[in-house]
Amino acid sequence: MTDNKEHVAEISLRLKKLYPDAHVELDYSNAFELMIASILAAQNTDVNINKLTPVLFRKYRGPEDYLKVPAAELEQDIHKSGFFRQKTKSIQAVCKRLVEDFGGQVPNTMEEMLSLPGIGRKTANVVLGNALGVVEGIVVDTHNIRLAGRLGLSDQKTADKIERDLMEIVPKKDWVMFSHWITWHGRRVCKARLPKCAECVLNDICPSSMV
Repeated sequence: MTDNKEHVAEISLRLKKLYPDAHVELDYSNAFELMIASILAAQNTDVNINKLTPVLFRKYRGPEDYLKVPAAELEQDIHKSGFFRQKTKSIQAVCKRLVEDFGGQVPNTMEEMLSLPGIGRKTANVVLGNALGVVEGIVVDTHNIRLAGRLGLSDQKTADKIERDLMEIVPKKDWVMFSHWITWHGRRVCKARLPKCAECVLNDICPSSMV
């Protein structure tokens, strides 16, 4: 692993230029919608979830709405997201806690977010950083895990440990955008099975480059 902040700065500079409009690719209009979309996106793609949520978010405006319907009805509404039974349990459990402990509002601190059932640091960082403007960490998704290793940014294997490594070498002002740049690059170029090293803007500084 490298702790070279200049290496990270160069990666950020190049990816920022390549993806100036990088952002979370789940569609949402508020923090609660982004939380629900993030839960639904587990083991699925943002593209698929974005096809599902327009109808879902018209029917369910807030946490109370998810609690009013029978589980079987919600399961049917989110069936196409996959793992719909477990996701229904997760959504209704989160909504119950939001209503009981937070007045139906999404909390705006990491500690409170992590107190919600089934919400880990990844989802908490997604919601806090993108919908609430609160920067307490770096989103580490499957792409960030893969690229952190390939780029020599961390030799850890778990998301929480990789996040700690990244927080040490990425300036806090870039924490939200850095995860977007890495995710976009992972989806478009540095793919899991067939990375496009020949067309990668990082190939001359990437220790894993096959060019």
